[in-house]
Amino acid sequence: MTPNAQTITANWSFPTSVRFGVDRIGELASIVRELGASRPIVITDSGLKDLPPVRRALEALRAGGIEPELFHGVKPNPTGTNVMDGVKALKAGRHDLVVAIGGGSGLDAAKAIALMATQSRPMWDFEDVGDNWTRVDTSALLPVIAIPTTAGTGSELGRSSVITNEDEARKVIVFHPHMMPEVVVMDPALTAGLPAHITAATGMDALSHALEAYCAPTYHPMAEGISLNALRLVKQWLPRAVADGSDLEARSQMLAASGMGCVALQKGLGAIHALAHPLGALHDAHHGLLNAVLMPYVVRFNIPAIEDKLTVLARFLDLPKHDAEAVIEWICKLRQTIGLPATLPEMGLANIDRERVCEMGAVDPSAGGNPIPLDPKNLRTILDAAIDGRL
Repeated sequence: MTPNAQTITANWSFPTSVRFGVDRIGELASIVRELGASRPIVITDSGLKDLPPVRRALEALRAGGIEPELFHGVKPNPTGTNVMDGVKALKAGRHDLVVAIGGGSGLDAAKAIALMATQSRPMWDFEDVGDNWTRVDTSALLPVIAIPTTAGTGSELGRSSVITNEDEARKVIVFHPHMMPEVVVMDPALTAGLPAHITAATGMDALSHALEAYCAPTYHPMAEGISLNALRLVKQWLPRAVADGSDLEARSQMLAASGMGCVALQKGLGAIHALAHPLGALHDAHHGLLNAVLMPYVVRFNIPAIEDKLTVLARFLDLPKHDAEAVIEWICKLRQTIGLPATLPEMGLANIDRERVCEMGAVDPSAGGNPIPLDPKNLRTILDAAIDGRL
């Protein structure tokens, strides 16, 4: 039996220290002091700056005798300019710690700002390609406290940030092991006011991480086990979180699933993200919504390589049928139940440069984890299907 959400309290160290539970945001000032800091800068996105989660974080710091600065110059798809503006604000205020609060955009930008505050090289030198991460100067990195307000990207438990390079109209994954936050505060109450359509789209982002990690051919049995349990939690709790935004039990379980999906994705991603990244960069579209639309088309494409895995997944999720088709049917039904579109045109994307998207997708770092090797030609097969609605 699942305990009441109000009574779920835990301290985790997997893969970093996690303070999980309702109203844990009240511990924020003491966490800052535990990390030896006194001048935090709170970083969030422009849409969240006046909403209750940010207000509660600021109030918690002030109640603990700490006066923070707020930086909110972050777009829904954060850019290199956003990061460098944040670095300027951090240096001007001589801040010694970053409090990252928000969904994927705010968290990704904040982690990148903390990284870049002590670097001499351009951020793009740290793109997640080969051993670029070894270029990072780790001698004076700033600590980060991450506070998620959505159950989607799981960026609070990730070692990378996705930042748009405006000059190249391309999403870049910036990576370093030390980008992992020192402490994560998972407070389900901070997600309770999230609108249903955002809850749905971010929840499908969590699902996409767990599903692609599970299907990736890389050998990582621990991550594979985490991904399976994350998929189970999303199946059980996402419809409830969308239907009733005040359901703290559902919000709690989705926060856990989101973090688990991010931990699992170290096993690999695939064509969902390889296409979502260029589409998001070129059309400034919501990442989770893109993943939701693309997901069943990618699964269909990958069936020849993952049919056995999908059969296991169908059994694990107790779907009506225990085969690959049942998984696709479940994804489509879930997407419909929570009110998300089924094709890219239905989500408002028009005049898609299919050739460019597929060329960009083929060289995206996520492409390497797909069960079937990707090139522009077979990515075009998936993209055409997602535009035309052919499953």
